[in-house]
Amino acid sequence: MLDRQTEVATSVAERTRLRELEETYCSHGDTVHYTQEPKIFERCEGSFIYDDEDRAFLDLQMWYSAVNFGYANPRLNEAMRRQLDRLPQVASQYLHREKIELAAEIAEGALARFGHKGRVHFNVGGAQAIEDSLKLVRNACDGKSLMFAFEGGYHGRTLGASAITSSYRYRRRFGHFGERAHFVPFPYHFRGPRGMTKEEYGHHCVQQFARLFESEYNGVWDPKAGKCEYAAFYVEPIQGTGGYVIPPANFFPELKEVLDRHGILLVVDEIQMGFYRTGKLWSIEHFGVAPDIIVFGKALTNGLNPLSGLWAREALINPQAFPPGSTHSTFNANPLGTAVALEAMRMMQEEDFATSVAEKGARFLDGLNELKAKHAIVGDVDGLGLALRVEICEPHDSFTPSKAIVDRMVDEALKGDLVHGVERFGLVLDIGGYHKNVITLAPSLTISHAEIDLALALMDQLFTRVTPR
Repeated sequence: MLDRQTEVATSVAERTRLRELEETYCSHGDTVHYTQEPKIFERCEGSFIYDDEDRAFLDLQMWYSAVNFGYANPRLNEAMRRQLDRLPQVASQYLHREKIELAAEIAEGALARFGHKGRVHFNVGGAQAIEDSLKLVRNACDGKSLMFAFEGGYHGRTLGASAITSSYRYRRRFGHFGERAHFVPFPYHFRGPRGMTKEEYGHHCVQQFARLFESEYNGVWDPKAGKCEYAAFYVEPIQGTGGYVIPPANFFPELKEVLDRHGILLVVDEIQMGFYRTGKLWSIEHFGVAPDIIVFGKALTNGLNPLSGLWAREALINPQAFPPGSTHSTFNANPLGTAVALEAMRMMQEEDFATSVAEKGARFLDGLNELKAKHAIVGDVDGLGLALRVEICEPHDSFTPSKAIVDRMVDEALKGDLVHGVERFGLVLDIGGYHKNVITLAPSLTISHAEIDLALALMDQLFTRVTPR
């Protein structure tokens, strides 16, 4: 008993020391201090992350969908160790086997899926890959710098990415953005007009966008020259930070027809939804359209050495169109990242994630629907594969957004005192949505059925705990 008391006292003292150092020396600009005292974690494994008292927290957001294959995945960790012992560093003006084979794997897969030959270009973070794609688009479109993007869309917080991300709060302190995107409504059916089916609302949204091209007086189209002022449309097939909003099946095929008629490129941001999060390698595959550019990152290395990149059609990215030096990053295509990514791509070929993710997602969504029927604070649930959403609302109408309840929910989940059987657990949740009232669920793709059931049981307790009385 005394040993345990000593351990707890030591843990508390160390936590206090770390918090004092963090408060004094760490910028809050590079992290998100949503809670007064952000949790300090010590280790992780599978679907769980552990604090300094070794209490287990079931992680249902997996580092914003970066750790699709589970924390401390033995196979991917071993791939990094092998590369560390063989070729851990090499400057980006030289080649190494892993970069070449990874690019070929992604490009050959895109050819098979979309029917277009293309090439792959690497960087180190999602926003950096978005920046590279903006250069690629502007280069291909005679320097046009204006883009379409969606309300609720998120593409990163570098300056260029902020210009095509709909939230003004990411731009507000950094001056005027003259090349800010034209933001178009996304078919967010739960908060759309009443009386329309999901498909009808999707069609309505496309038709509203198409109206921009009816005449020159709508401001984007010159019918005499047949030219649009805007170069590309940046889309997340499933909105990420916007709250895992899932569009109707007819939306993207109809939108692509409008884009093709007016010579507008389709750039698909798969940074959060790529690599089988939705049950397919690329979430855009669910909608049967071929993109011009795909931007990817996050789960490609399972959250290990950062790596991101883009795939683009040959006409946009061949060496004559986009020559050496068009972009550069010291650490792009780094050998540790490409080695882990190549092993991850092999795992995705060998394991039937298309089937397992769809099956697990259906099980999870069924459970969420049961929670919706039980708890008035749950206004909407939806999902595609293991990208799932729970929209939290005021209980009097199950519709009015309630950021306050969600904030309490996240804090309560991190206390680590939810009970299941004889054990206590915490939950790691992420907040998204237009009103910051959506719990966005991105569990590990390797999550077990028992862990899904545990997640639902803990969420049931949590919803009861935070419901106003």
